[in-house]
Amino acid sequence: MSTLSVGEPVEPQGPGADASLDELRREAMEWGRKPRANGTFYVAEHIVRAMRAYGWTIVVGALGQPILYLLGLALGLAALITAPITDASGMSVSYVAFVAPALLMTAAIQVATEEFSYPVMDGFKWRRFFFGFSASPISPGQITTGVLLGASARVLVAVAGYYLFIWLFGLAFTPSPLATPETGWIAILVGVLGGWAFGAPLMAYASSIEDDKGQFALVQRFIFMPMFLFSGTFYPLDSLPLWLQWIGWISPLWHATELGRTFMYGRPTEPFAVVVHVVYLVVLAVIGYVLARRNFARRLAK
Repeated sequence: MSTLSVGEPVEPQGPGADASLDELRREAMEWGRKPRANGTFYVAEHIVRAMRAYGWTIVVGALGQPILYLLGLALGLAALITAPITDASGMSVSYVAFVAPALLMTAAIQVATEEFSYPVMDGFKWRRFFFGFSASPISPGQITTGVLLGASARVLVAVAGYYLFIWLFGLAFTPSPLATPETGWIAILVGVLGGWAFGAPLMAYASSIEDDKGQFALVQRFIFMPMFLFSGTFYPLDSLPLWLQWIGWISPLWHATELGRTFMYGRPTEPFAVVVHVVYLVVLAVIGYVLARRNFARRLAK
C-alpha cells in the first residue's frame, strides 16, 4: 500500500487519465452542444411534466368547464333569451351560438393567466429552478421560450377540449352546428394566440416581481374581470355605451372572440378586420415575449 507525501502531485487515474486539458475542454463542449441546441424543448418538457402534479385538475377543467357553461347557458339564459342575437355584422344567431366562441377564448386566457403568473414567479423565487436551468448551457432566452411553449400546451388542451364539446353540443342540441367543421377548428389556433396575447405580457410582469404582495389578485380583479365583462362576451360590444366600448377595443379577449365568431359560425367579416384582429394579438404577444426575455436575462444574471 503506497503513501503520498505532503505536496506530492496526484496522478490522474481512470479512462481520461491521459487526456489533455484541451481534450477535456472539447469533450465538455461536446456534451454542452445538445442542451444548447435543444434547451428550449428541455425546458418545455420540464414544464409539461411538472403539470402532472395537477393533471386531474387540467383534465376536469378542460372537460367540466365547457359542459357546465354551455349547459347552463342552453338550459338557463337561452331559455329566457329566445330572440336571436344580432352581432356587429348584422348576422342573427342563437344566444348559445353567439356566446360559445367567447367562452372558448375566455378559457384560453384564463388558463394563460394561471400558467404565466405564479408558476413563473415560482421558478425565480420559491423553487428557483430557472437558476438551475441557467447553470447549464441553456440560455435565458431558451428558458423564456420553453416556459411559453410548456404553458401553451395546457392552453391548447383547454381550447381543443372546449371546441370539441361545442362541436358535439351544437350537433346534438341545435338544428345547425355551433361550430362549422370547415373553418371552426381555426378557433383552436386563435385561442392559443389569444392566450399568448394576454399570457406573454403577464409572464413579463411576473418575471419582474420579486415579492408576492397580491399583485396577481389585482390582475385578476381589475384586468381580467373587466375584460371578461366588457369585451362583448355575453352581448354585442356596440350595445355598451361608447365610454365603455374602449375596454373591448384594447382587450385581447374581444379581438380573439371576434375571430372565433368568424370561424366558428361563419359570420361575415371583412378581410381587413380579420387582419387587424390577428395583427393586434400578435403584437401583444411579441411585445410581452420580448419584455419577458429581457427580464429573464436580467434576473438570471444575478
